Amino acid sequence: MTSVLAPDQLGPTVCVGEILVEIVATTVGDGFLEAQPLVGPFASGAPAIFISQCGRLGGKAAMVGAVGDDDFGRVNTDRLKRDGVDVSTISIDPDYPTGSAFVRYRKDGSRDFVYNIATSAAARFGWSQAVADLINRSGHLHVMGSALSVPSARAVIDKAVDIVKARGGTLSVDPNIRKELKLDADTERRFSMLVAAADLLLPSGEELERAAGVEGEAEAIRRLFEIGVKEVVLKRGAEGATYFGREGDRIDAPAFVVQQVDPTGAGDCFGGAYLTCRRLGMSQKEALTYASAAGARNVTVLGPMEGAGTQQELDAFIASTERRS
Repeated sequence: MTSVLAPDQLGPTVCVGEILVEIVATTVGDGFLEAQPLVGPFASGAPAIFISQCGRLGGKAAMVGAVGDDDFGRVNTDRLKRDGVDVSTISIDPDYPTGSAFVRYRKDGSRDFVYNIATSAAARFGWSQAVADLINRSGHLHVMGSALSVPSARAVIDKAVDIVKARGGTLSVDPNIRKELKLDADTERRFSMLVAAADLLLPSGEELERAAGVEGEAEAIRRLFEIGVKEVVLKRGAEGATYFGREGDRIDAPAFVVQQVDPTGAGDCFGGAYLTCRRLGMSQKEALTYASAAGARNVTVLGPMEGAGTQQELDAFIASTERRS
């Protein structure tokens, strides 16, 4: 079956959005109302985690965003470069610090975040000649819902979608909108338009219904294909993942059994791996296996992209790790 996603030869996968450092509380509890030990900084930001996994798997990959002229910024650019990502369109802001996210886990496994995105370098970039040159040779654009809360990212994404699509490239969307990131009516409309334009949608859990605007899994899938989505991969966490095709085809992939250390970034690594495998010519089933392995491997290590794997590392992980029946 021909892939609905543009091949890697057409040009790199580009991610646009927030680049952050993540600092993690080592105690479990609610929020940050008292002093406690912290660990970090870790390179982070959902778009950066996604594109890191793309690069590590050997896909062409590039990132558009901004960091401060500080150590936190260098943590990110050094890490992405090491992972094979083109960082030439990550601008260095001389006046604002690199964005940050402090995270603390609750007893039930949910998380509290304190973000600084809006008043950091993460929100201060835009369309430039370098960005235009990159987009004009790109084969795929990936959009994280979290990036839509950043006006500068929205402006770049608006232009990039049309250019990439016009040259035969494709679009993937991960709804990824956290409760802490409120979207106004205009951004909600933009989100709906992006979903309808998506060749691949990568929702987790209830994001599927939010993206479709209707309740119920089967109804949501039907509605998404109706509005134009070509392929849906639903991330189910410990319950595995499911591929849905337009012709009614479905593939269920069981999750790998791992000891979870840090779930942040698992969905981003899953998406980056699935997309890259498909663009490199793998079948939906192969791509699902690598994606499930990438997400599972990432949760075994502290830090949001510290467990992102190369193909060799993922092959070893798949060979040695049990899957749920």
